[in-house]
Amino acid sequence: MPPRAMNQVMNVALQRPWTIEQFLKWASAQDGRYEFDGTQPVAMTGGNARHSRVTTNIHAALRSRLRGSPCSYYGPDLGVQTIGSTVRYPDALITCTKFPGTDQLASDVLVVFEVLSPSSGRTDRIEKVREYAAVPSIRRYVILETRSAGLLVLHRQHGDDAWTAVALTIDETLSLPEIGIEIPVTEFYEDVEFAETSGDAQK
Repeated sequence: MPPRAMNQVMNVALQRPWTIEQFLKWASAQDGRYEFDGTQPVAMTGGNARHSRVTTNIHAALRSRLRGSPCSYYGPDLGVQTIGSTVRYPDALITCTKFPGTDQLASDVLVVFEVLSPSSGRTDRIEKVREYAAVPSIRRYVILETRSAGLLVLHRQHGDDAWTAVALTIDETLSLPEIGIEIPVTEFYEDVEFAETSGDAQK
């Protein structure tokens, strides 16, 4: 993290706890990206080329299927309030609720997508599983691998707090019955290379 950004975060920490409103105002003026742990900003570390490509493919798949429907996809600049005052920024999210274009937090989120990066695995697989479960409207949480092609899909019925987990491989299809669409897993990994490098072997 650049020294200037580190100093900004340290200064914020001295003034904690912040409200969500204070965080959103502060974050909108920063060059880097941050999430909010309920008291102070947390810098979001960068991904890699595969992470970027998979994220782009998610948006392309959702755009083509949701065009003309009452539902919309956003991300990764629109936040989701989870437990308490915590704010997360999933790589993509879907909501069928209309809200002002100036809002910084999404309303009534139904589906969230997180693309794993070398530094986000524990957060996405453990912390966010618990946090997204605390949002009553979220019915499906899709975690996309980047070291190989595959998804972990956590889903639940309306009014049920417990997730059911399903793993999908490259030859299978992701069903999103909440919004009435299906997406072959291959679409998420179009033009993504998985040739192992020495760097991958160490992660």
